[in-house]
Amino acid sequence: MIRVLHVVSNMDRAGAETMLMNYYRHIDRSVLQFDFLCNKSKPGAYDNEILSMGGRIFHTPGLNPLKYPKYLKCMKKLLSENSYNVIEAHNGPLALYALHAAKKYNVPVRIMHAHGTQLTRDPKYLLKWYCKKRIPRNITHRFSCGTEATAFYFGSEYAKEGGFEYVRNAINLPRFVFNEETRGQMRRQYNLEGKHVIGHVGRFMHQKNHEFLIRAFAELRKTDPKAYLVLLGDGELMETVKAQVSSLGLSDAVLFVGNVSNVNQWYQAFDVFVLPSFFEGLPVVGIEAQASGLKCVFSSAITTETDISGNCTFLSLQSPMSEWASVISSSLSGDQREDMTQVVRNAHYDIDFEGQRLQNLYLKLDAREGEK
Repeated sequence: MIRVLHVVSNMDRAGAETMLMNYYRHIDRSVLQFDFLCNKSKPGAYDNEILSMGGRIFHTPGLNPLKYPKYLKCMKKLLSENSYNVIEAHNGPLALYALHAAKKYNVPVRIMHAHGTQLTRDPKYLLKWYCKKRIPRNITHRFSCGTEATAFYFGSEYAKEGGFEYVRNAINLPRFVFNEETRGQMRRQYNLEGKHVIGHVGRFMHQKNHEFLIRAFAELRKTDPKAYLVLLGDGELMETVKAQVSSLGLSDAVLFVGNVSNVNQWYQAFDVFVLPSFFEGLPVVGIEAQASGLKCVFSSAITTETDISGNCTFLSLQSPMSEWASVISSSLSGDQREDMTQVVRNAHYDIDFEGQRLQNLYLKLDAREGEK
């Protein structure tokens, strides 16, 4: 059995982490195991499941650049006590920390997995820019969710066939296929019957642009009093968004669900899915929403590669709120939902197939190193 070490912030419910768990559940764990190196000490929602499947969870001292010697010491100990031929980093430009340490301590296969297309302009922006520039010299392989993420992290010359390994944000398809009975149960349970439910799934952070979503929803409510907004997720900006909702007098029309494990059931209750992010790699929630038969309204900052169903509309964040409200209204799916199984499968987002493909890839990479 071989073990792949995945480097993440922590294993909470978020895009890259959910993608990893989808693959982890669909590999043969008697021949391949996943371990996780977390840069935050905060426990993750997936921790117990990881441990139950035989995975291991390690923690670093964090990514403070002033403590990098301590980080290196931690990595040296970890890599000397555990034999890894493959390390794969998922945490954006700060993946450099683990990738550089892995190169220093002779891990032969060092994978950068690109998930994003932009750097958040926060206090760590300059550090992230510095790290991003140095990632290429510390890796041996490039994985990515799509061509735009590939171009951003590795250069446009790699965003073509053969320039990177396309690891799609595949999903457990049967969980998301439209189910009329589940839709009815969810809408009754949460008093959503007769309402036009606009759904959003995402962490409350700058990237997801909740402030814009609330303003678009407020515009929609002017012409559609049945409109109702459901927000799934948590994060540092949740209280700020709640305050915005309150200030607009929308508290009775917005439901904050939090971080839940039954996201698949919530998609059934939605009538349209809206994601006005400032940037994304290729959002797994977009694939999940389409798999459930929903029409989607995305910001034009999101790659059009996300549209696998033909049911997606992309709007500029500079477009007037009236246009956003109009498109959202015209995209309401209601009970008219198709079974999207074959569409998702044809687009290579069915984890039953993609999990086997990724497993074979890891085994091939490990075998090559074993022959040297």
